[in-house]
Amino acid sequence: MEAASFTSTSQFLTAKSSSSSSSSTTSYPSFSSTSQSLYSLRYKPHAKALNCKSSRSFSVRASAGGADDSVVTLLDYGAGNVRSLRNAIKYLGFDIKDVQTPEDILKAKRLIFPGVGAFAPAMDVLNKKGMAEALCTYIEQDRPFLGICLGLQLLFESSEENGPVKGLGLIPGVVGRFDSSKGIRVPHIGWNALDIAKDTQILDDIGKSHVYFVHSYRATPSDDNREWISSTCKYGDNFIASIQRGNVHAVQFHPEKSGDVGLSVLRRFLNPKSGRTQKLVQGNASKLAKRVIACLDVRTNDKGDLVVTKGDQYDVREHTKENEVRNLGKPVDLAGQYYKDGADEVSFLNITAFRDFPLGDLPMLQVLRHASENVFVPLTVGGGIRDFKDGNGRYYSSLEVASEYFRSGADKVSIGSDAVYAAEEYLKSGVKTGKSSLEQISRVYGNQAVVVSIDPRRVYVRDPKAVEFRTIKVRNPGPNGEEYAWYQCTVSGGREGRPIGAYELAKAVEELGAGEILLNCIDCDGQGKGFDIDLIKLISDAVSIPVIASSGAGTVEHFSEVFKETNASAALAAGIFHRKEVPIQSVKEHLVKEGIEVRM
Repeated sequence: MEAASFTSTSQFLTAKSSSSSSSSTTSYPSFSSTSQSLYSLRYKPHAKALNCKSSRSFSVRASAGGADDSVVTLLDYGAGNVRSLRNAIKYLGFDIKDVQTPEDILKAKRLIFPGVGAFAPAMDVLNKKGMAEALCTYIEQDRPFLGICLGLQLLFESSEENGPVKGLGLIPGVVGRFDSSKGIRVPHIGWNALDIAKDTQILDDIGKSHVYFVHSYRATPSDDNREWISSTCKYGDNFIASIQRGNVHAVQFHPEKSGDVGLSVLRRFLNPKSGRTQKLVQGNASKLAKRVIACLDVRTNDKGDLVVTKGDQYDVREHTKENEVRNLGKPVDLAGQYYKDGADEVSFLNITAFRDFPLGDLPMLQVLRHASENVFVPLTVGGGIRDFKDGNGRYYSSLEVASEYFRSGADKVSIGSDAVYAAEEYLKSGVKTGKSSLEQISRVYGNQAVVVSIDPRRVYVRDPKAVEFRTIKVRNPGPNGEEYAWYQCTVSGGREGRPIGAYELAKAVEELGAGEILLNCIDCDGQGKGFDIDLIKLISDAVSIPVIASSGAGTVEHFSEVFKETNASAALAAGIFHRKEVPIQSVKEHLVKEGIEVRM
C-alpha cells in the first residue's frame, strides 16, 4: 500500500465498549511441533525484523462457556475501509469480536487482520498497542489466522515503503515497490489471475477466476520463503499473492472485494469444513483484466428524493415543460443489480450534495452503507471532497470528509474541482505543500485510494503553437476545419473553465499523489458516439497510473475500441446501463470475442 502518516482520526483503534464475562485463566502451551517449524522459519539475519518474544509471557482468559464457532476476531486498527470486510463476514453468517487489547488476540479462536494503509504507521500502531508481540505469539502457535493485503506484507522481514521499516519478521523477504519502468502502471489496481503453487483449502474455489488487487508494494518469491507461498501473481514480475503454513494464511488480494470467488475464500477460512455452497462461474483468467465500471450519478430530485440520474453534456434535466431531474432509479438497488450483472466496480458521483455541508449529507452516506452490505466489488464515491466550514464556523478538513466516506463503505474517493486548484497552485509554485485534499488523503490512506476526476472540454485551434497547453492533432477536425485541439479542464460540474489543460493536470496530480485518473469528456457525455480516443490516448500515454475512460459509450464496440487504441485500464459507462440499452454482460462477452481479457 502507499505511504501514509496517520492522523488521530485513523491512527488508533476506535474505542469500543467491552463486555465482561465469567472466565478462568489459562496459559497456552509455548509451541506445538507445528509451531516450532513455523518459528524456525522466522528470518532475522540482518536484525531488521521485530524480535517477537516467546509466548510464555502471555496468560490469557478462556471463556468458561467455551468459544462460539460463529464468532471471528477482527484486528481493525482504525485505518481505511474495513466496513466491507465486516459486511462480508456478517453476510456469511458470522459474528465479529473486535480486538481492543493484546489479550483479545490471544483469546481468538480465529483471527482476521485486514491491513489497510501503509506499512510503517501500521507497525507503529501494533507496537504501541503491544499487539505485535501478541500477533507473533498467535501465529507461531499455528492458530487460524488470515491476513489481508497489508496484513500479508507485515508478516515479512521489512518493507522499503518509507523505509526500510521492520516488520513482524515471520516470513523471509523484503516488501518492495512495483517497478513502473517495466511498463506497468503503479498502483496495481484491478482483477488479476493467480498461479496456485500448492493445495490450500481456502483457495480451492478460485481456479482460473480473477481476484481483486489494489497495492503499490509487494513481496517477491525467493528460496528462503518458497515454503510459505501458496500462490503468485504476474504483474511485471511474479509477486507473492498468498501464503499458507499450517493454519496461517494471508492474501495480497482483497477477498471481500472479489465477488463470489472472494466470499468463497472467506467462507473456507471461517468454516474449513464447508464445501462449495454454490457452483461458481469458471473463468479463464491469465493476466490483469480490463475493468468495466458502472457509474451512478446521484442527486436529490425536486421532491427531495435521492435518485440516479444521467446528463447529456452534464445537463440532467428532462427537456419537458416540468424540466424535472431525470430519474433512472434508486442508488442502492441499481448498485446491487450492477454487482449481480458483473460490474467490476461501482462508482457513485454525488453531483449536487456536499456543496455547503458535506458531512451533513446523511442520505448519501446511508447509500454507501447499505450498498456495501451486498456489493462485494470496489465502491468509489465522489462529490464535495474538500476543506470547508459549517454554518457555525467549525472547520472540517477534506481528510475528515474522506474518512467519513471510507468508514461508510467507500474503497476509493474521487476528487474533482479541488484537485484542479491544487494542480494549478503546484504548477505555479513548484512546491508540494502537503495541504491539498489530494495530498492529505493519499498520504494517510495511500494513493490507491484517491481517484482524480478530470472534466475537460475540447478547444480547437489552427496552430498548436498558439496556446501554452499540450495540443494534439485530432482525427475529426473542428467546426472550422481546425486540425488541432487542447482540452481545457473545468470545475463546478463543467460550468467554469480553468487555465489548465487535461495533459498538464494529469501530470501534476500524479506527482501530487493520485493513484488513478477518471477521464471524462464534456463534448462526448451522453452522446453515445464513443469515447474520445484522442483524449484518452493522450492522457493514458502521459502517466504511469491507471486511467479510466469515461463519457460517450453507446455500443459494445466502443469498449473494445478504447481498449485496443489506448492504454486505458478501465472503461466506465452510466446511461446505457441504466436504460438497459447495453447490458454489462454483453459488453464483456464482446470483449472476450475481441481477445480482450475481462473478468467473467
